[in-house]
Amino acid sequence: MSEKIYSFPPVLPDVPKVLILGSMPSVQSIEKKQYYGNPRNHFWPILFELFQEDPIEDYGRKVEFIKKHKIALWDSIGACFREGSLDADIKEDVPNDIVGLIKAHPSIRLIACNGTKSYETFRKNFDMHELLHVHVKKLPSTSPIPGRYNKSFAEKVEAWSVILKYMDVS
Repeated sequence: MSEKIYSFPPVLPDVPKVLILGSMPSVQSIEKKQYYGNPRNHFWPILFELFQEDPIEDYGRKVEFIKKHKIALWDSIGACFREGSLDADIKEDVPNDIVGLIKAHPSIRLIACNGTKSYETFRKNFDMHELLHVHVKKLPSTSPIPGRYNKSFAEKVEAWSVILKYMDVS
């Protein structure tokens, strides 16, 4: 069996409005110690497009960018076994304490799941009744890996634009 891998600590602004949940960082992201570290992943380009800001290369500045926009970042899965980077290869996954994070940050109004695996892991492990004030949305994966329901970059930006509705909520 492969070696156990762990997700990163959450990225948290002072008063987060939106929590974006991935599934588990890719091999490349783990090596770089960066959320969405694969340059082919659409995550960062989608967010820059949504907020109409120029792309940033420096990871520290990317983190500042999402914090400025009151976006928290974490993963549905805290630990698992996986060969390679495919979500389909995740075994023995253990969820992160998302309910605990939401309770500690009650300003969060939207959990945006980046792709099917993130969404399914969240739904399997958490009782939605504990999070009545929080909406949960499954968004198209930003992964560069082709899947059954591939969308164009423009279609992904359109789908991801739902997070903008939660930015002005107090």
